[in-house]
Amino acid sequence: MADYPMKPVLQKPPGYRDPNSPSSPPPPPPPIAARPQQQQPMRKPSATIPSSFRPKKKRRNCCRFCCCFICISLILLIFLLLISTAIFYLWFDPKLPTFTLSSFRLDDFKLSDDPDGASLSATAIARVEMRNPNTKLVFYYGNTDVEMSVGSGNDETDMGKTTVNGFRQGPKNSTSVKVETNVKNELVERGLAKRLGNKFQSKDLVINVVAKTNIGLGVGGIKIGMLAVNLRCGGVSLNKLDTDSPKCILNTLKWVNIQ
Repeated sequence: MADYPMKPVLQKPPGYRDPNSPSSPPPPPPPIAARPQQQQPMRKPSATIPSSFRPKKKRRNCCRFCCCFICISLILLIFLLLISTAIFYLWFDPKLPTFTLSSFRLDDFKLSDDPDGASLSATAIARVEMRNPNTKLVFYYGNTDVEMSVGSGNDETDMGKTTVNGFRQGPKNSTSVKVETNVKNELVERGLAKRLGNKFQSKDLVINVVAKTNIGLGVGGIKIGMLAVNLRCGGVSLNKLDTDSPKCILNTLKWVNIQ
């Protein structure tokens, strides 16, 4: 029997695994270093808010709109007021009235010395010149309370009070107002009576006129408010008043409005 030639043995390819050979278990994975577990913070359970307490967006939007509207309206109002005031001042050029004490005299000045003490009797007559320097504005004067006195410091002696009725003063107008007060048998200290008599004879007696009133502006027949003012005239002696007419000091917002 003839011998057949032997077949070459086939080489197994790289990575070949015999299906009949028992499979080896895969190598275990490398160990992983244990990490410390971080403790999670505990969360508080959220409280449920009732629906009645939840903010309403519509109401909030409404309030915001109202606030914006009011703010814008106020800004516009202030802006218009500033513009109106500027136009008023540019057009009318308002000026305050001026007051001058033009004359002052004491009639029937008499000092008597009785057993009960010294007494003073006299009539004080003053004239105050009021001038309106404006060309387009009218002044309205309310009832004016006037007080007159003589002397200064501790020697000041009351000469009575009176009220002058209110009146209207037109543009570029000068008005002279006569004020008259009197005292009769007013008790004074004997030393003061002597000093008053000596100063009256030498015309060194200081005279004072104080008034309080309301002054209002008028434009085209329309009265614009009334401002309370006080007026102080004098502070000079009778001697100086014969050669000079002192201006009166006008102060505003000092006294309450006269009814």
